[in-house]
Amino acid sequence: MTFVDRADELAALERSFESPGHGFAVVYGRRRVGKTALLKEFCTDHPHIYFLAAQEAEQRQREKFVEQVANHFDDRVPRIDGWDEAFEYLGERLATEPTVVVIDEFPYLVEENDSLPSYVQAFVDEQIQGTESMLVLCGSSISTMESEVLGHESPLYGRRTGQIDLQPFSFQQAREIIGYDIADAIRSYAITGGTPMYLTLFDYGQPLGENVRTQVLSPMAVLYNEPEFLLRTELRSPARYLSILEAIATGRTTPNEISGATGIDPGPLSKYLQTLRRLRFIEREVPVTATGKTSKRSRYHVADEFLRFWFRFVEPNRSSIEEAPELVFEGTIEPNLPDHVATTFESVCHEAVWEAIRRGRLDSYASVGRWWYGEDEIDIVGLAPDADRVLLAECKWTTEPVGHGLVESLSDKAARVRWGPDDRDEQFALFSKSGFVDGLEEELGDDWSLFDLAAIDDLLSGPS
Repeated sequence: MTFVDRADELAALERSFESPGHGFAVVYGRRRVGKTALLKEFCTDHPHIYFLAAQEAEQRQREKFVEQVANHFDDRVPRIDGWDEAFEYLGERLATEPTVVVIDEFPYLVEENDSLPSYVQAFVDEQIQGTESMLVLCGSSISTMESEVLGHESPLYGRRTGQIDLQPFSFQQAREIIGYDIADAIRSYAITGGTPMYLTLFDYGQPLGENVRTQVLSPMAVLYNEPEFLLRTELRSPARYLSILEAIATGRTTPNEISGATGIDPGPLSKYLQTLRRLRFIEREVPVTATGKTSKRSRYHVADEFLRFWFRFVEPNRSSIEEAPELVFEGTIEPNLPDHVATTFESVCHEAVWEAIRRGRLDSYASVGRWWYGEDEIDIVGLAPDADRVLLAECKWTTEPVGHGLVESLSDKAARVRWGPDDRDEQFALFSKSGFVDGLEEELGDDWSLFDLAAIDDLLSGPS
């Protein structure tokens, strides 16, 4: 598979290696997000030892690690009785040759020996510091990486020279992989999200529906049980978490709504929500004009497009999919997909706003997000406090061109957004899948910007 993007992350790793003295980087993120591909790409141009841990006995893990070190330096494999001796041996060899040492899936080693971070601490403090080498610890278990490597209580706390919390691709990044036109690219992204492995499973020479049938709805496909696998790698008892994610994916976004849909009392629910947030399965959102930590108007949404798709369409229909996947696709997924994609389209338009700001197509804004109060909601609101300027925008994934009705509705709602002085500068934008009625752009003033799919495609696929 061709390596895609990650230029910023590669540059950060390169800076860590090239800077004077040793490097100690931590790379973590959800499974399938491309950590291993990133590190292998980085290692290509450097002398390196790449060790991939596995879920097996500690002694065998240690033996494999020492064998790999010995092979790299053309040594006879020494007799090693503990991890302290293994790292001491590694340190002796690194003193002779600057080398990148990657330990991938480090949490598997910690599972077998919870003292391992202390051995790594001694290695960093006493041996690698005097070299030009670089140690990289990588892991998919976010809970373990944040507690045992990055946490305040970890022996390794404060010793890293860099860290990368690797994220899924944005739509703009994924566009390099998705081989459809802009409309189907957005539909496809609404199903796969930005996880590199999911993106590359689709055959973009086939219609989108065929990819859904073969790669998601087939019980033999990787993606059919993927969310369950992800949850079981992080949680011992995922049943309640599954029900919470399904509730959020099907539109219950407030704590009260989630509690009502799952039957979980608000007290315990808050702990489950906190865990799902920490594991990057959900995100908490407040209106862009509110203060995040204190606002009581929070909503939750599934943080990944594929998970949102799976919990909305696959999990509730498993029995039917096992018997007649084609009927589920034609009767449930296909007719409801536009509503699902509409939410993704809003996120794509958020990306387009930031890109338009970078290119000078829109004025600058310090923060961009959703806004709601009571029954009113606006898809995108941008705030520029230094200029007393606000951007108000709507995104429509509809089959009909946008007309005067949306202009009037947005203008009315703008007055109810309580932010800034009375004489603030108000700018407006409309994003539409199906374009705009004839003459609309000419009728509106300079404070309105209109973006159809071609304009969005130009922003998100052309050069910055």
